Amino acid sequence: MQQSLQAHDRPFARFLPVDTRDVHEAGALGFTPRMFVLATLPHSQPKADRFVRVNGRYSLRLEARRSIGLPYGIYPRLILAYLTTQAVRTKNREIGLGRTPGDFARKLGLTPISGKRGTATRLQEELERLLTTELSWRYSKDFHTHESGQGSIVAACPRPSWLTSVLPQRRPTWKPKVILSRDIFQEINRSALPIDLRAVHQLKKSPLAIDIYVWLTYRMSYLRKPTLIPWEGLQSQFGADYARLRDFRRKVLVHLSNILRVYLAARVAHRDSGLFLYPSPPHVHARSSE
Repeated sequence: MQQSLQAHDRPFARFLPVDTRDVHEAGALGFTPRMFVLATLPHSQPKADRFVRVNGRYSLRLEARRSIGLPYGIYPRLILAYLTTQAVRTKNREIGLGRTPGDFARKLGLTPISGKRGTATRLQEELERLLTTELSWRYSKDFHTHESGQGSIVAACPRPSWLTSVLPQRRPTWKPKVILSRDIFQEINRSALPIDLRAVHQLKKSPLAIDIYVWLTYRMSYLRKPTLIPWEGLQSQFGADYARLRDFRRKVLVHLSNILRVYLAARVAHRDSGLFLYPSPPHVHARSSE
């Protein structure tokens, strides 16, 4: 059974179509690391300090400091998009974050909220998780490693964390900038994927929605014929957090409906066996990244 998810088949919601023709004028052209599109970060807080995501011949491995934990959810995705966009725009490894966590939150399109579980505190916690995580990625082709890399997001520093702990509760002192590691900086400039930041901001309540949006515009950039993507493959790439395939499928369809309200040109249908993609214009054309 096949059902269309064309945009005109759905009622209007708070999600607004994003016209990428003025992406440059709007200052909304962004980029995200390809490695985190092929295999995504955790959606919910992992119980272990190691995490592995495998997508066919591509694999991503994360290892956290036990006292800090792995990055998960919305904030690391917004942070990575910001760091990658700045690295591509400036061609510089040194990235400014802002004078305070509140400044940084505004750069990410978030409203700063103080308090123990407010935006600024959560953002600072997830930033520390992301920047202290060790990662490795590998892409195999024809039984040989075609691409690989390892290290941390930021350059090595003499202290155990880029954020200096000053209280027993491990509350860190804010640092206004970071320096990306050479490997990450080179990977970003070699293969960063163009995105429209306005679309990401409209979908920022769900890490799964952001992941699917970025993957969809990337996949459409090279799709030449109708292609079926099995649910099992999608779960391996995006939703290893979901124990049951039917739960993952239900979540994907809910978020995909919202994504296609933003990305109107995408032609997608769903079947019992998976998602059927038809050749469509990418939401941000590859030439925009030049």
